[in-house]
Amino acid sequence: MIFRRSVNDRAESPDEGIGADEVSTTPDDDATEVRPAPDQPTAAPEDETAVVEPEATQGPAPGTGADETAVVGAPSTAETESDPEATVVRGPAEDPAEVEITEEPEPMPVKKRRRGRKVLLGVGIGVLVLAGAYVGAAWYLGDKVPQSTTVAGVDVSGLTADEAVEVLDTQLADVVGGPIPIGMGETSSSIDPAEAGLTFDAAATVDRFTGFTLEPQVVLGHVFGLGAREPVVTVDDDALVAAVETAATDLNLAPVDGVIAFADGAASVTTEPADGMEVDVPAAAEMIAAEWLTGERPFELPSTTTTPQIDDAAIAAAMTDIVEPLLSAPVTVQLNDAEASLEPVLLAAAATLTPDASGLSLAIDGQILADHITETVPSVGETAKDAQIVLQEGAPAIIPAVTGTGLDPEQLASVVSQAAVATGDARVAVAELAATEPEFTTADAEALGVVEIVGEYSTPYPYDPVRTQNLVNGTAHINGTLVRPGEVFSLIEALGPITRENGYVSSSVVEGGFVTDAMGGGLSQVSTTTFNAAFEAGMEDIEHKPHSRWFERYPPGREATMYAPSLDMKWGNNTPYGALVQAWVGDDGRVHVRLWSTKYWDVDIRSSEKYAFTSPRTVYNESDTCKPESGGASGFSIDISRTISLDGEVNTEYSRDYSWKYSPWNRVVCGAPPSADDEAETEAETDEG
Repeated sequence: MIFRRSVNDRAESPDEGIGADEVSTTPDDDATEVRPAPDQPTAAPEDETAVVEPEATQGPAPGTGADETAVVGAPSTAETESDPEATVVRGPAEDPAEVEITEEPEPMPVKKRRRGRKVLLGVGIGVLVLAGAYVGAAWYLGDKVPQSTTVAGVDVSGLTADEAVEVLDTQLADVVGGPIPIGMGETSSSIDPAEAGLTFDAAATVDRFTGFTLEPQVVLGHVFGLGAREPVVTVDDDALVAAVETAATDLNLAPVDGVIAFADGAASVTTEPADGMEVDVPAAAEMIAAEWLTGERPFELPSTTTTPQIDDAAIAAAMTDIVEPLLSAPVTVQLNDAEASLEPVLLAAAATLTPDASGLSLAIDGQILADHITETVPSVGETAKDAQIVLQEGAPAIIPAVTGTGLDPEQLASVVSQAAVATGDARVAVAELAATEPEFTTADAEALGVVEIVGEYSTPYPYDPVRTQNLVNGTAHINGTLVRPGEVFSLIEALGPITRENGYVSSSVVEGGFVTDAMGGGLSQVSTTTFNAAFEAGMEDIEHKPHSRWFERYPPGREATMYAPSLDMKWGNNTPYGALVQAWVGDDGRVHVRLWSTKYWDVDIRSSEKYAFTSPRTVYNESDTCKPESGGASGFSIDISRTISLDGEVNTEYSRDYSWKYSPWNRVVCGAPPSADDEAETEAETDEG
């Protein structure tokens, strides 16, 4: 604070000078003699006594004592006029007792001025001393943090600036570098400070209350304590807003639109409207920027309420304007000379209420109504038929599409929607018969280019009538499958459920490293043969797995077991043409698979020599379904390489190298091992042989 003191030069105090009600006639040895210049009048200052000195004499005037002060001479007229308020002291009369004092004299001004100067001088010196002490203290204490100083809850009192920076960086490291927990209502998320553009500057924070400064709060803080100080934080506003917007997607609660559903010829509100809530992004960003290091966690973000588009008013309007008329009576459809009646139950089955800008609007599934009318009124027309690519006499053939004549579902839906919300005689819809085009036309079929064999493979099958039945049934299910460009062939899907009802029987499989029986045994041969046909055609190898033990009827490394539903064989059509599967079990003792399409890829497949052989051994199987095996072939490893090219350029996406290791065909003995030196062995794979 700055203190100001006012000094009044005209103050009259009993402690200073001559009293207000007396005049001293005692000589003052210390008084200053004031003489005017010769022949020059002296004007007394305003409010002061004019003292006129006598002319020089040889001695005291007659009639005066030696110790008396002689005041002689009368003021001139000019002097009197120049200071009308001056006190006039006339020369002594013959009798001193008769001297007349006309006015009371004021205190001597000379002494008062001298005393005022001393006071001002003292005050000035005091101020300079205090200022010097203040500046000195500010300089001396500048490198220390004031007492009772905290930043974001961290006490840095009395530390040097460098120490305070280190303490803040260390103790706030987890808060500064860790995620910022945020929430809104019952939902929660977090924000990465780095991604949000938030950085803490410990050095700048400490600089605000250390170093040389004359700021009173800081200087006095060394004595009385500074208290909590705000950390210096740098904020990238754009990054922070973007981070809040991203996190808001986890927190926002969308409003719930009301829903009216139809069932069994009636309608009801199945979902009541409800308000939503979303983060107020600007306010949230501002709050996080201000309270990132100091606020209470988790941060409860500010939010705004969002209202549903389909609210209570929209629900009420739809029930009155749509639902009630729709279910009030049948709608008559006129078809040239024929008519069809659409009962409210059928209308409800075909109706849905969908949100739009004005609320809920009626949508009718015209196909449901068209199918009903076609069944009840046979004269309506003929349904359109898609084109087909089939196998005839061992080669692909196209069965042309057929254009139909009948109801146009879209036109029917439009006219029925209008009639359904009308009343009385207006509940009549006039439908038109029109040509209906198939979804898959003859031109579409021709464009697929299914004209030549692009991949073909066959494998021998052993004499096993039960197993062969699965091969015949499996190839019949996949035969004629059309895989369009971009589609994926799944063997499990093509085979259908591997059940007795679907024509399959139980046969031998390898399960857990041992031979046993399972439904669909032998289908791995269908899988292996189909895989190789697609592999040689350059199709994308999506999923396949060789057997755990090598069967001599298959090419080593290039075969694929399957076991529904966990182990499938899949390939994708990576060409611009269709791929038609042809599969059969031939009288030549082989399973055949062909792919018909248009040649697209150049394919080069290479197999290495067998290596890393392993010898068979004797193992014991204690299962009740154990089948003894005599053992045989050794295990080995092999490498397979497939290079796919188009116009001389290798396609790295579909080209592939892989290796496979086969286990040996061990000798299997049913029962427990005779000693601890023997071991029972199981393997993870299950194969269908």
